[in-house]
Amino acid sequence: MKKNLLKIAFVLFVILIIYFIRTNFAQYNLEKSISACILGQKQKSELFNLEEAQKFCEKKIRKTKAD
Repeated sequence: MKKNLLKIAFVLFVILIIYFIRTNFAQYNLEKSISACILGQKQKSELFNLEEAQKFCEKKIRKTKAD
């Protein structure tokens, strides 16, 4: 009985850790993707507008993430 409780506690602990990691690093990964996209837009175009590039990249990445 004690072994089963330890196994169940361990599984719950792992689930909590996975949830924590997923919620904390999802925003970080999104920000890094947007930054990389903006950098690509800057290198790609001669007339670079930061606000337009940021809006474009956020829209594009969120659309890709939703699919």
